[in-house]
Amino acid sequence: MKRESTGIPAELLKSQQSPCISIYMPTGRRHPDNLRDSLHFKNLVSEAREKGISMTGKREMQPLIDRLVPMIEDHDFWTHALDGIAVFVSPGLFLVLRVQEPVAAHATVSVAGKFYLKPLLRIFQATDRFHVLALTRTDLRLFEGNRFVLDEVQPASGVPMTMVDALGSEITPPHLTIASFGGANGGGSMRHGHSSRKDEEELDNEKYFRAVDQAITEYHSMPSGLPLVLAALPEHQSLFRSVSRNPHLHGSGVELDPRLVSADELRTHAWAALEPGWLKKVGDTIARFEEYRSKSLGDDDPFIVAKAAAAGRVWTLLLDSDKRYFGSFDPPSGRIVPAQEDSPTAVDVLEEVAMLVLETGGEVIVLPTETMPSQTGVAAIFRYV
Repeated sequence: MKRESTGIPAELLKSQQSPCISIYMPTGRRHPDNLRDSLHFKNLVSEAREKGISMTGKREMQPLIDRLVPMIEDHDFWTHALDGIAVFVSPGLFLVLRVQEPVAAHATVSVAGKFYLKPLLRIFQATDRFHVLALTRTDLRLFEGNRFVLDEVQPASGVPMTMVDALGSEITPPHLTIASFGGANGGGSMRHGHSSRKDEEELDNEKYFRAVDQAITEYHSMPSGLPLVLAALPEHQSLFRSVSRNPHLHGSGVELDPRLVSADELRTHAWAALEPGWLKKVGDTIARFEEYRSKSLGDDDPFIVAKAAAAGRVWTLLLDSDKRYFGSFDPPSGRIVPAQEDSPTAVDVLEEVAMLVLETGGEVIVLPTETMPSQTGVAAIFRYV
């Protein structure tokens, strides 16, 4: 199964049958930067095979490698890359994520008893991500991004890309009637449209928009939880909203013909619609943290937060998108020992704590530095004292 980026999928956080392969690799968006990507990936697959065989043996490892090999020769996949990929394979899962920024400075291969997920954390837990549905009465395009970048993504196979895909033979054909004029010998005929043609076209539009709404909701909005901004002409905005049942459809849309603007212009318009709600959401979250901290149910001391995370007490963790805190971390106890960044045993403790919060059912929200309620890089709301 392959999937575009829709956040950290829940199945990656669940316990998986070993071995679990995790591959992270920067990719080039355009020629000639992407010419060697497939060869680079081939080398990473070989590295995963060697690590896996030494860990579990060839019998367990080879079926997983066989699932990766077809990707190497998938020319279309490498031609339409973004800034990076994350690939996850286990006996019960095959998942590929395209990402809009490099997930790591260098490629990484992990073969272990569980998936290696930290590189995804700051990208996919950020609060400013969204989808844009660029819709006309004949077709659609789907975009994903944040306030800084917006890229077109390939919708799931169940999404009707055109009205023909959705309605097929049910599309209303041209209805013509013939009216006679003139005499019997020199007469002719005049063709004109049936009086109900406009109504039938509106009915087609409604059927198509309803099919689009159902598919986008099922395959993209519900799995990702991302807000959906509709970019369409005003009359199409009204009709789509009247039939939509998507709880993630944003109340404000982009009222224009999406065929006439660039992806970057769509991003600007979409973020203008989303930003007021985003600022309110961030403000409410910070206010909740301050309230809970006043009741001894919150803290921004990394050492205290780490111990609370180890005990499963962290309900919500706010993580600074740019802050790093290097040291060693012991998950069972939550003990942190500070270290220099270049120390061979140093890890980003904040990310380690965040992964622990996710694994114990808590929520992690990544915020820009300027909106964080603390200078330490973390702020936590506890379930109990």
